[in-house]
Amino acid sequence: MEEKLRDYFEEMVVYKDLKNNNFFSSLGLPAFLRDYLLKTFSDDYGRFNMDEVSEFIKKFIPKKEEWMRIKNQIIYENETVQLLTKIAVDINIKTGEISFALPDFGVTDKETMIEPSVWELYKNDLIQSGEVWGIIKLGYRQPDDTVKPKISGKIKLVGFKNFCPYTVDLDYYKEMRNHFTTDEWLDVVLGAIDYNAEGYETELQKLSMLTRLLPFVEKKVNIIELAPKGTGKSYVFGHVSKYGLLTDGGKVTRSKMFYDAARRKPGFICGPDFVAIDEVKLVNFGDENEMRSILQGYLEYGKFNANGYDGESNAGVVFLGNIKEENMNEYEYMLAELPTLFQETALLDRIHGFVKGWDIPRMNDSLKITGWALNSEYFCSILHELRNDTSYRTIVEKIVEVPEHADTRDTEAIKRVATAYLKLLFPHVRSINDIDRIEFTDYCLTPAMKMRRIIKLQQGMIDREYKGKDVPFLKVKEF
Repeated sequence: MEEKLRDYFEEMVVYKDLKNNNFFSSLGLPAFLRDYLLKTFSDDYGRFNMDEVSEFIKKFIPKKEEWMRIKNQIIYENETVQLLTKIAVDINIKTGEISFALPDFGVTDKETMIEPSVWELYKNDLIQSGEVWGIIKLGYRQPDDTVKPKISGKIKLVGFKNFCPYTVDLDYYKEMRNHFTTDEWLDVVLGAIDYNAEGYETELQKLSMLTRLLPFVEKKVNIIELAPKGTGKSYVFGHVSKYGLLTDGGKVTRSKMFYDAARRKPGFICGPDFVAIDEVKLVNFGDENEMRSILQGYLEYGKFNANGYDGESNAGVVFLGNIKEENMNEYEYMLAELPTLFQETALLDRIHGFVKGWDIPRMNDSLKITGWALNSEYFCSILHELRNDTSYRTIVEKIVEVPEHADTRDTEAIKRVATAYLKLLFPHVRSINDIDRIEFTDYCLTPAMKMRRIIKLQQGMIDREYKGKDVPFLKVKEF
């Protein structure tokens, strides 16, 4: 199948050797950066020169603690410096001045500027989302005390190259899916996120792992996953895609997540494709009543109001937690270890599905890919583009039959999750005539109902009103 993959996807395939290659693992780079380097420096056989890669990393991907050295180069050595990093641009409403932040180096927009002429050259790339990855070139604007008002010294952006070493052709990707069976495609997608398909014992294990990708490919998919430690949750949500955000637990307050009134800035929910809140069992949500109120509204509509600020985002929210093994049972109450925020049916109702993390094996060497696979950067860019394709939801609406008096939130949750599965596993489907009804039922609709059913079971253990209630049985229409 690797030969088949290389034949059809050509330059979008790289050789990954996660089991034996300690060189890249020691660098701690996210998968999309690693695959960018592999694509840039590897030959047709997947071989690369470590010295060349090391030199590139040293020059373009310095560590945060090297920022003082970089500042010295820019300010006192009067040099321009190039970095491969993410940049977040801001426009001051009162003055019209344009500035930027470099989150990975702790550089704020108060220390920076973008001149209008430079902005005109690169604005189309820089305004795509909240944070953009690219090769940035930095210089320095010297301070001037001889004029009034005084001009302060600032680091300035003098060049930008978008971090995307190829064209993301969505139609080509969809067409190439036709050349693979469903079993083969499951393995292709696993390889794209760095996992070796042969390391899984069952198809259920494979599908459970791939369920984590649903928020990558469909807007506003909210899921909760409770799992044992060591199953790779943090890796998938924090290192595979540049379009997502993984919080490292700690304190997740209304101001941090939605809107910071003191700084007059939207929170981290605005911008990424999804926000994964890790170690949710240990998270401090601040004022839980306040957080519950704004979170419920956001999970339902993708909108929020905080301190008079009306915000909107398409980011799905993913809650990740480790619970005791004896509590991993969908027919028993599993939320007792979580903050009281989650022990309320109204909030749970707005989470579309539950991922049984205990169906995913603990990470081990047999699950680390060694071989040719889709470039993670390319694959996640495809998933990002698929989020805007509404044709799949239209297909789901046409082929799914909903029983009378079905609960609206249940049917919406099931349809949204089924749509995400359809995009992920059957992207080549263009109309209802392209769908294999049995495969759609087995791989999209039934898994979506199972994920939603667990939410319903947990609600019934909190509130008698939900006890004994099941999700509506959705099925494929007869044609």
